[in-house]
Amino acid sequence: MPPHRWTDETRDATCYYDNVATAAAGGASDADDDDTEVDDERQALCDADADVDADGDRPLIRAAQTDHSSGLLQSRHIFGLMGFLGFAVVYAMRVNLSVAIVAMVNQTAIPHSNSSVLANDTCPMPPAPTPNGSFWQSLSTPAEGEFVWDEATQGLVLGSFFYGYVLTQVPGGRMAELVGGKRIYGYGVLITAIFTLLTPLAAHWNLPLLVLVRVLEGMGEGVTYPAMHAMLAHWIPPLERNKFAAVVYAGSNIGTVISMPLTGWLCSQRFLGGWPSAFYIFGLLGLVWFVCWMYLVYDRPSEHPRISRKERAYIERSLQHAQQAQQQHHHQQQLVPDEDEHDEPEPVAIEEDAIPWRSLLGSVPLWAILLTQCGQSWAFYTQLTELPTYMSNILHFDIQSNALLNAVPYLTAWFVGIACSALADWMLARRYISLLNSYKLWNSIASVVPSLGLIGIIYVGCDWVWVTFMLAGVGSFGGAVYAGNQMNHIALSPRYAGTMYGITNSAANICGFLAPYVIGLIINHRETLTQWHIVFWLAAGLNIAGNFIYLIFASADEQEWSLTQTRAGARTSRATRPLRI
Repeated sequence: MPPHRWTDETRDATCYYDNVATAAAGGASDADDDDTEVDDERQALCDADADVDADGDRPLIRAAQTDHSSGLLQSRHIFGLMGFLGFAVVYAMRVNLSVAIVAMVNQTAIPHSNSSVLANDTCPMPPAPTPNGSFWQSLSTPAEGEFVWDEATQGLVLGSFFYGYVLTQVPGGRMAELVGGKRIYGYGVLITAIFTLLTPLAAHWNLPLLVLVRVLEGMGEGVTYPAMHAMLAHWIPPLERNKFAAVVYAGSNIGTVISMPLTGWLCSQRFLGGWPSAFYIFGLLGLVWFVCWMYLVYDRPSEHPRISRKERAYIERSLQHAQQAQQQHHHQQQLVPDEDEHDEPEPVAIEEDAIPWRSLLGSVPLWAILLTQCGQSWAFYTQLTELPTYMSNILHFDIQSNALLNAVPYLTAWFVGIACSALADWMLARRYISLLNSYKLWNSIASVVPSLGLIGIIYVGCDWVWVTFMLAGVGSFGGAVYAGNQMNHIALSPRYAGTMYGITNSAANICGFLAPYVIGLIINHRETLTQWHIVFWLAAGLNIAGNFIYLIFASADEQEWSLTQTRAGARTSRATRPLRI
């Protein structure tokens, strides 16, 4: 057997994952003499590395910057940056309507049923701006909108995006697994940009056409998250995924932070008609991003013409060792005979493209992810789509102040998300916590703490300072979700991570149109604190309940049906497998 050669990068991942598997198996080993010799070599290297780690002189996972020929910016970092910008653009195109609708709708023409409510059930109107007021105040009273849409109609317009969004989640994930995530993600952003540009025209034409355009826009954006999840499984070493995913997916937070105040400012101007300019500007940004994405990004490291050999080897070997450790762990837990024994008949290989739908849909850990995502999404979309209306109609904020204060929570959530993900990776690398307990810990923080913030809004009443604190301070811990359930799909099945994320994200984003619709029914022309308190209690309750289910049923082990598929596929290619040198 040719000798194994260990590099710094492969040793990092190998030591971690092989130790996990060995610990789970109680140190048992049925390896032959050659494998025992290799194990001794690996153990010596891991022990030496652990001694250095104990002194704090060397991290568990070294950065790939050891390849000085490729500079500080590696190919996977460029991929992450473009993914980050892609999510920033699509979220800017998604949320601008939540702010623009305040300027689009003529609120004074809509009948409200507040005449018989108690005085303390509404917030007092702020003093009207004076001619000698500040420049900010002089811009704070825009003209009334041109559309007479009641709360139910506004809920339909805001929620129509998600009718299309949920339709393409599973197909998008599966197509990304089959043809590659680059084209699926890129074309998804392109379609979203095109229909964003058409939104003002559709709104002026008629309401059904606007709803149709928003549905088609949602269908384009629906493939983005599953496609990115499939690409992360091929590009990012396992011990880098938490913080890497936090940076990439946090593009949605930055897009929201930029889009909301900018949309509010554009709506107060006369440039390109006011509110239509928000759709034109962000739509054009989407077109520019698409051109850059198609040139700079590739589906896998093996297809990238400009990636360094050292970075490619680091990524591919890290993924290989993680997969082998998962298979060994499962093999020893189930006490299955070694698959290399030649006295057993070779099983029939399963087609590589086949999905074990029955096993996948019957996976209890997958359902746990789905339910906690549903609770988190209900709270998220309550804040994203309805909070601007709450601040306008209840707290009486002008459109610019409204948009600015609504953007702050997404900025703080971005910082907290990156910090939590980096801390989660550090705790895993130092073996202070298991992967499963890490998922549960950060998912609980992402669910329970922001829910307490929503409940806090109920008790602070009309005090906008405390409302902002509850949203931007307490609510910022929702960013911890990237170290929670968001990476759990890859742990359950790296092979079908895109499809699985499509399933859970599709179900979760049903809340994107259910939440505005239900909130419209709850409010029903009654813009009072009491009615809005019901809205916040409902969002907090669903979020906490979903996390409770996740704590009971979550798992971080690759599922048996995923390992079966992987082993079957491996047997078909064993004859042509290159030697390890």
